[in-house]
Formats: sequence, structure tokens, C-alpha cells
Amino acid sequence: MRTPNDLRILLVDDEPALRELLRVTFEGASIDVTEAESGEEALALLGGDLPDAVVLDLRLPGIGGADLCQRLRRDEATRNLPIVVLSGGDSDELERACKAGADEVIGKPFSPLELLFLVERLTNREGPMMRTHLREVLDGDEQLLLYAQDLRHLIEVERAQRLLIANAFKATVSALAGALESKDLHSGQHSHRVRAYAMCLIQEIDPGAPDRDPGLEHGFLLHDVGKIGIPDAILRKRGHLNHAERQRMQTHTVIGERMLTGIPFLEGEGLRVVRSHHERWDGGGYPDGLSAYEIPLTARVFAVADSLDAMTSNRPYRRALPWEAAHDEILAQSGQQFDPEVVEAFLGCEERMRETHAASVAAA
Repeated sequence: MRTPNDLRILLVDDEPALRELLRVTFEGASIDVTEAESGEEALALLGGDLPDAVVLDLRLPGIGGADLCQRLRRDEATRNLPIVVLSGGDSDELERACKAGADEVIGKPFSPLELLFLVERLTNREGPMMRTHLREVLDGDEQLLLYAQDLRHLIEVERAQRLLIANAFKATVSALAGALESKDLHSGQHSHRVRAYAMCLIQEIDPGAPDRDPGLEHGFLLHDVGKIGIPDAILRKRGHLNHAERQRMQTHTVIGERMLTGIPFLEGEGLRVVRSHHERWDGGGYPDGLSAYEIPLTARVFAVADSLDAMTSNRPYRRALPWEAAHDEILAQSGQQFDPEVVEAFLGCEERMRETHAASVAAA
């Protein structure tokens, strides 16, 4: 149930993308949004609980924005409802909106924050004219308080929009990893398991790393994204690769790096994992032949996670090794293939990693 301090608007626009942007903007400022795609749908919604304001596009299918505005002004229940009209038209169209009874008209393109502040002023219990007058006569300190309030809204809206984009990016990353696993028949849930293994290891060594660089986890998940550029005949070959095929397969690290370069969420350690996760502590890896501390820590971590999963998963040329055998091999390769510090971390969180493996096997 709404409280007297709740604020709700009715947003009427036939463009889904614009409605989504404005919804996030308003919800970031704790304003509830009800959406309508047409004038007819808006009238149906207004037959129930009235919003505190209406924001509507002038060009709507069916009942146009100007006609809708006139109807609301003629109806006793909605006569005093604040109305903001959005218009991408010329001056004649803007004038028509004003004559129809709109309180305010904003021409497109416009700032969503400008619209947010305008709605807040129109719905202020003191009224829009009083708020405008106060801005003119307030002394310096009080004016600063108003500016601070606007800045708070700006931060809240930016945070909400960033969260929306981040969630969409995570969904895209997961979908991309799934598409890769359907292409590489050998991998199954490989990407998700190694991400979990690598997160255990990095948190054992440097617990704050994932918070400092949120793109790191995405890099773990998309480490093999470059395999999209590898021919299926190589990727799905049942048996060992010959020299030429192996060289082609090894290009997936640089292909992946090129694919993901320029994506803000992955800049930093995530991208380094994609390029360097096949480097070896002793310098015998690829693509750059790095050794020891030349290899990024996150890539050294991932090398252990990746090898662990490879050994404990079925391959066309062999069955999965027992966990104990993989454990022994990781310890044997300490100081050769793997960073000794990461091997120590493996021992520290091995039980958690083993639980991840068991859960994956049970779900298969």
C-alpha cells in the first residue's frame, strides 16, 4: 500500500527503449513508474488509483498525446493532475501541447535527469511556482542544499543505470559462454567450473581482488572465448592434435583478447586472463613465453584452475582422472608448470573446489 510520501508517475510512450531509460531514471530516485504504450491504455490505468503525475509523448498511436491531455483536463478526477509532455516536433507541435493543457513541455532530445527534476518540482506539495520562487530568493547555504539534493539524485540514478547495464552484461557473458560450450563439445560446464575454482584460489591469495576488479570474474568465465574463431574440425577432433592443428588452437588466446579489447567491464585483469592463461611458470607456455612473475597473478591462478578441470573431466581420448591423481599432478608441477604460491593456495581451498566438482558431476 502506498504511503502519503510515495511518488508514482504514469509514463505513456510507445517506444520501449525510451520507457526503459526513463523507468530506470525514476526508480533510481525511488519513484514508482507505471507504463502505458498508448493513450487508450493510459486512460484505462487512470480509471483506478491516480498517479501523482503523467509523463506522455505527444505522438502516440490511437489517441494522440494532445487529445489525451485535453481529455484529462476535462475530467474532474484528473483535471489538476500534473502533466509533462515529451515532444520531438516543431514549434507548432509544442504550442499545441501547451494549449492542450500540459504543465510543461520538453523537446526531444532531453536529459532524463532534467525530466526527473521537473516532475519532482511539479509534484512538490508547495507547488511548482513556490519552488521556482524559492530558488530565486534562497540565501547561499540553502541554495547549496538544493544543489546537493540534485547531486544526490544524480548519483542514485547513475548507480541504478550502471547496475542495469552490469546485469545485462553479466547475462550476455553467460550466454556467450554457453554458446561457446555448445560449439566445443568437450567442455560441458567447463567455463563455469573453472570460474568457481579460480575464484576460490584468488580469494585464498588476495581476498580483495574480485572487489577491486569486477571484470576479473568475467575474464575467468570467458577465458576460452577465442575458440569461437577456431575451426570445428580442430575444436571437435577426437584425438590428439598434430603440430599445425595445435599451433592453430593456440591462437585462441590472442583471438579472445582481440575480441574483448575495448569492453570496459573486462579491461584489466579479466583481459590478462584471456591472453595469458596458458603461460607456464617455467616459460614453456604461450602465446608470449612468459615465465614466473612476468605472468599476471590472475593468469597463474587460472592455469591451476584450468588444468584441474581438464584432468578431472572426460575427454574424447581418455576418461576423467580421479581427483586424487589431479591433486598429485598439481603438486608435482609446482615450480614447473605452476606458481608454487598458487599451488599452496590450492591446498588451502581444495575442499571447497572438490565440493564444486562433486556438485557439477551430480548435476550432469
